[in-house]
This record gives sequence, C-alpha cells and structure tokens, in this order.
Amino acid sequence: MYIIYFLIILILPIYAQFKVKSTYRKFSQVSTSKGMTGAQVARLILDQHGLSDVRVVPTQGVLSDHYNPATKTVALSEDNYYNNTIAGTAVAAHEVGHAIQHKEAYSFLTLRSKLVPVANISSNASWIFVMIGIFASSTNMLLLGIVLLAAGVLFQIVTLPVEFDASRRAMNEVVSLGIISNNEERSARKVLSAAAMTYVAAAAVAVLELVRLILIYTNMRSDD
Repeated sequence: MYIIYFLIILILPIYAQFKVKSTYRKFSQVSTSKGMTGAQVARLILDQHGLSDVRVVPTQGVLSDHYNPATKTVALSEDNYYNNTIAGTAVAAHEVGHAIQHKEAYSFLTLRSKLVPVANISSNASWIFVMIGIFASSTNMLLLGIVLLAAGVLFQIVTLPVEFDASRRAMNEVVSLGIISNNEERSARKVLSAAAMTYVAAAAVAVLELVRLILIYTNMRSDD
C-alpha cells in the first residue's frame, strides 16, 4: 500500500506537469484564424464586461500568467501577450475569467482569497508539528500538525471550482465573441483541461498526504 501511495504522489504531479507543458508547447505553435494576440483577447473580453479598470500587462517567464485581484491586473507571459496562438488565447481568456469572478464576487474565489494567509502560514508550520509528533511519539503535536495541514488541503480543494469555473467562462467568451473558430474549440479545451489537471493533481496529493497522517495518528492513539 505504501508503495502504491508513494507512486501516486510522485507520478501524478510529474504527469500533470508533463501534460500541461507538452500541450501548451504544442498549441503555442498553432495560430488562431482570428489572428488576435493574447493581450488583444484579454482586452476584448475585459471591455465586454465593463472591466476597463483592469490592466493587461506582459510578465516574464513561461506559464507565469495570472490575475492579481489586489492590483486588478491580468499578467500574461510574454509569449502569450505578444503572439497569436491557440494556447495564448486560451490562457488569456482563462485569466480574464478570474477577473470576471472577482467583479461578480464569485463565492469560491472570495473564500479562496480569505484562505490564502491561513494556508500560507499553516502549510509551512504544519510539517514542523507533524515531524515533532512522529519522532517524539506525541499525538497532540501530530494532531496539531494535521489540523494545520488540513487548512492547506482545504485551500487546494477550494481552488478546483475556481479554476474550473474560470476555464468555463473562458471557453464561453472565446466562442461567443468569435475569437476562435468552431474547429479551434477542441484545441482550446485541451489547453485548459491540461492546465486544470495540475490543480487536480495537487489537490489529490494533498488529500492523500492528509489521509496518511490521519492513519498514522489513529495508529499512535491505538498503541497508547
């Protein structure tokens, strides 16, 4: 069982990263028939939703695209910002999807934003208490570590509907606005699905690790 467990937590994230990078790389070489750059796609969708106050800016790195609700900025990696590709179009629309969520106060996005400081602190501190609990055979310390880790796991789980909803909004926008043609929809969905897999993998690994620690805690209690 432990071998299966370790195989899952090792292989699943690696496969997810491979899938997103290979899919992104493939469709970064394919132009859309509309000929719009990622920056133009983002600006068009934002303006359609009355989000003229949200800026679209280039940022360095690969797959570094993100939306910052604090500064109301859609940051697109330079390849996506300046070039016309299916991958860039899908990614740009996805990040704008987060901006639309922010405007509409999408419940899961609001919850995730509130969980960010808690998750940052608890995820870093949890393993300190977990290791102390295991090596010192202290169930109380281990339980504290599990509770802190659970906050981080909750953040990972709440992230899933946020990302899925942003991708759904992205596809609706690029189709309804004619940014991509009918025969390009499948390719755009592949890009978004591959990106979503990384979040699914992260959540699955987090849940498995939490379950493992709960089982260790249960065994320690039974031994006592």
